[in-house]
This record gives sequence, C-alpha cells and structure tokens, in this order.
Amino acid sequence: MTSRPSRPLPIYLAAGSIFAALAARAFITPLRIHELGGDKVQVGLLFSVFTITAAGLSLPAGFLADRFGRRSLILFSIITGGVAQLGMAAASSVGPWYIWQLLAGLGGGASQAALFAALADAAPGRRLGRAMGWLTLSMQAGFLVGPALTGLSLQWLGLQAALAASTALFAVALVATVFGIGSSRPAVRKKWDLAGPVRQIVGRREFLPACVGLLSATLLWGTLQTFLPLYGKEQLGLPATQIGFMIALQAVANGLSRIPVGRLVDRMRRRGPLVIASLAGFAVCLAVFPHLSGFWPTTALLVLSVPLLAIVYVALGVAFSNLATDETRGVSMGIYGMVLFIGLGVGPAVFGTVMQHSGYVVGFTACAITGLLLAGLVALRPSLPLAGRARQHGAAGPLGGNAGEL
Repeated sequence: MTSRPSRPLPIYLAAGSIFAALAARAFITPLRIHELGGDKVQVGLLFSVFTITAAGLSLPAGFLADRFGRRSLILFSIITGGVAQLGMAAASSVGPWYIWQLLAGLGGGASQAALFAALADAAPGRRLGRAMGWLTLSMQAGFLVGPALTGLSLQWLGLQAALAASTALFAVALVATVFGIGSSRPAVRKKWDLAGPVRQIVGRREFLPACVGLLSATLLWGTLQTFLPLYGKEQLGLPATQIGFMIALQAVANGLSRIPVGRLVDRMRRRGPLVIASLAGFAVCLAVFPHLSGFWPTTALLVLSVPLLAIVYVALGVAFSNLATDETRGVSMGIYGMVLFIGLGVGPAVFGTVMQHSGYVVGFTACAITGLLLAGLVALRPSLPLAGRARQHGAAGPLGGNAGEL
C-alpha cells in the first residue's frame, strides 16, 4: 500500500461522521432502554460500559497508532462501531446492549486517539489550537447532525428502526478514511516498548494538571449529556422531536465557538487560569440547570454554557499533544482519551444512581460540586503547575516555543 500524508479535511469529515453516529446512538439509547423497561441506573451503566471499555483501550490504541499508522485504527473504529450499532438496533431486551456497548467501546478508544494523533501530524504546530478547533467543530457538527436527523426520522420510524438507519453515518466516515487519510506513520522504535513513552509523558510537569482538568470536564459533560434526553422527557415533559432540537441547538453553539476558541488558545501563554475559570463557570451552570422549566429557558442555558467547556477541551487537547514527540503522540492522545472516557463513564454511573434515588436536582448538583472540587484541586495545589516553559524532547519540531504549556 502506497504511503501518503494525511490532510486535515478528510480527518474532519471522518470525525464528524463518526461522532454523528455516536450522537444518534446516545440520543436513542436512554429512550430505547426506557421503552424496553430499563431504569436510570441501567442507562448510566450502559454508558459506563462503553466509556470504561474505551478508556481501558485508549492507551493501547494510541500505541498501536504509533506502530501501524493512524488510518488502521480509524478503520477499526468505524467497523466495530457500525456492527455494534446494528446489534443494538436488533436487540429486543436490555441484556444484549451491554455486549454491544463493549464492542462499541473498543472502537471508541481507537478513534479518539487515532483522530487526534492524525490531526497533530497533519497540522502545523503553531496553528495546532485552530486545527483542534476545526476538529472539535467537526465533532460538534456530528453531535448536531446525528440527533437532528434521528429526531426527524422519529416522525416516520420507531426508535429501533431509527437506530439502525443511523449506522449509515459510519459509511461516510469509511469513505473519508479510505480515500483521504494517509497510511503513513512516524518512525517508531524497533522494540514494542509502551512503558518508555508513557514514562516520558507522565514525567512532564504539565501532565497532572491536564489530567485533573480533563477529568473534571468530562464528569460534568458526561453526566449532562447522558441524562439530558430523559430529563427532557420526564422533568420537562418534552416530546422526542423537541428533545432532539434542544440537543441540536446546544451542538450548534458548541460548534460555532470552536474556531474563536482555537484562536484564543493559540494566543494564550498561560492557559491554566482560563481552563479553571471555564470549568468553574460550567459547573455553576450545571447546578442551575435542574431548577429551570420549559424548553426555551433550559435551551438558553445550555447554549450559553457549552462554549465554556469548548475552551477546556481545545486547550487540553493542545496540551496533551504538546506533551509528546512525533513518535509518541499516539500514546499521549491515548492517555487523553483514557482520562476522557473515564470521566464520561464514571459520571453517569455515579450520578445516575443519585438521580434514581434522590432526583435530578440532587444528582446534577452533586455532579457540579464534584467538578468544582476537581477544578479547585488544579488551582490550589502548587505541585500541579499550570504554565511555564516546557522541556523539549529533542528537536522542537512543529510544536513551537509554547510546547507543553498548559
């Protein structure tokens, strides 16, 4: 197979299509599980099965992306995701969903590490924040298109058929990957040494604050997104089409913020205070969220608050990329994916149980307080530095003078 470099545009298209399919599944899952007789605890556990599996495999997937190239891992993600989605659509009880979520988690861990590593390879280092902004914009476009198309299809299809139809989005990602993402990979070590790259990355002084900040963000985001469909149905009394529209408007606001956010991150030398302030602001909004009623007040709060997390994700994506060299970037983004999926999995499992027994107000408030405490840990502990000139790993490469600064 001829080796060729990747271009950013096909990476954006593949990412958007994959995330559109995942967003469609996330939208349908709580409603379908409720239709099958499941409760909030089962909804939270099902999301946790996916995210914990993806978390456990993100680091090995990043290592394999460094060894065999980014495209191989992206193709693996697309195939496993499509098969899992069809399996869920065919299931007539809650039990089989756990198996299919495990398979989907395999693909999820691979795609997160490989897509971010592929983009860091293709994009110039001094504009990496903007490239991350465009990549996450593509993902947010997927979060818009997936629920919007699925919500629209529910006017003619049942939940089961709509989930099956959403699998077609993986086909778009497949075409973009095969014809647009190169098979080339960076030079790698002859030995299968995962411990060395991990020690190199973990030893960086920016590593711990980046991990704690990312964990805080994903706990908040994962809990909100998992239970937003059920909250809209049970607490707000909205029909499925309006719930899909609410999620779509949130995705529009999230996506539109990504490009200016990327430019802001590229210009900031001290990103730590920006990350902490954004985390705290979003946590406060989450605490207010269950006290609102009606479609428009709730949607307005979502639209105003999600750009705060956009700042966090873009800044930390750049920070994790800058922790690595070209040879170890897959491992670094694998660690990023691992922490991300841990937060996305733990949040719904823990706070879903709280909501089941104590209601939405207590559950969302407990989640917000936890996010604030983690953000405070990053801000208050002097052993977790937030900025400063990073050590260089050999040649500076495309990362530029700000490499490693959070």
